Amino acid sequence: MVTLASEQRTTRGAVFYDGLTVGQKRALWAWAFLALPIVFYVLVRFYPTAQAFWLSLTDWNLLTKANFVGFANYSQMFADPVFWHVLWNTTLYLLLGLPISLGLAFLIAYYLDQVRVGHALIRALYFIPHITTAVAIAWVWRWFYQPIPVGAFNEFLTFFGLPQQPFLRSTTQALPAVLAPAIWSLLGFQIVIFLAGLRAIPATYYEAAEIDGAGKARILWEITLPQLKPTLVFLTVLTTIGLLRIFDIVYAMTGGGRAAPGGPLNTTKPLVLYIYESAFSSFQMGYAAAQTVVLFLILLVITLVQLRISRK
Repeated sequence: MVTLASEQRTTRGAVFYDGLTVGQKRALWAWAFLALPIVFYVLVRFYPTAQAFWLSLTDWNLLTKANFVGFANYSQMFADPVFWHVLWNTTLYLLLGLPISLGLAFLIAYYLDQVRVGHALIRALYFIPHITTAVAIAWVWRWFYQPIPVGAFNEFLTFFGLPQQPFLRSTTQALPAVLAPAIWSLLGFQIVIFLAGLRAIPATYYEAAEIDGAGKARILWEITLPQLKPTLVFLTVLTTIGLLRIFDIVYAMTGGGRAAPGGPLNTTKPLVLYIYESAFSSFQMGYAAAQTVVLFLILLVITLVQLRISRK
């Protein structure tokens, strides 16, 4: 009986499939292949996101039951001066890091594209920092910033008769000092993407411009940059997300020993590091979730604005 019922269901399924049009069959197979990624994103992406929204409305501390407190965490956050300070630090990481990193990456890629001897080797050397562990990068640069005889940068300054600089121990120099290795680690990926965009521009455009007598500056402005617009938008969005979520380099370079990560005086602390401390040092999971929601909304708005501008 079980075998007969199974055969009947198989027959009905075959009849149903044979009755579909070609377009309907293609749509059915497309949804069949998309089913696994959709389930993955619902369970791994969308559900945790919805759970974070819910936790932001509770007072959960990992030890007791989560109680609904409404928007109390958001009220605490907007009245917290440290939150506004780290939010401003995160904004500085973005405002300084985005144009500097993209500008350097484009200049290097533009001139590297014209190199014919050793091009692959040079490209690989630029890409190595991107695949290097962020903690290793942070510790190497941390040693560079130390006073002499350890710090290479201060050794270089004193060689030319200049005074040593505090770098990571300064409230004004610490943030740029942390941002430098972050930009350095991003360059390799950005250069490779820019090179791919440059190679995708048809050579006929340049040949026609040269026949018309256009100079290098005009070719760059009227052909190269407009054709790189999709590449630039792609890198802008990814770099923006990366800089707004900066964490590991700051934690490794400014923490350790008696120093609290994000110092001195929270001058290098980004929002993600403050979220981490709120969650796993103060055990204020609801407060940390509220900050996460704010960061998510900031990322969403900035990304949508960038994509909107790119369409014009």
